[in-house]
Amino acid sequence: MAEADGATAAPRPDPDPDDATWIEPPLCHECGASVRVYPTNYDRWVSLAMMELPAKDVPEAFRWRLTRPPGRSPVPADIVAVRLRGIDPLPSEPVVPAHRMMCIPEWGEP
Repeated sequence: MAEADGATAAPRPDPDPDDATWIEPPLCHECGASVRVYPTNYDRWVSLAMMELPAKDVPEAFRWRLTRPPGRSPVPADIVAVRLRGIDPLPSEPVVPAHRMMCIPEWGEP
């Protein structure tokens, strides 16, 4: 299921509590764009785009939503990514697209 959803990202490393430097978002190793990496509700990690788009502009297979897990969730996180399935969002409702939908690999110079 994780592979079909594209939830194959590596988890973010735990920051050093003594390090006060700004934590930059990770970069995609294919295209170099900034991505947001979040845990999913089934204990995997997914790379998401940095912005939300209307649901009508995102194919069904790439739609995610960020939400807080229920009180007694097995996933120890403040926010988790949930893949939208079953009930389609309204066309104008914002969703977070998976980064792989927007990823255009850099091809190097000829």
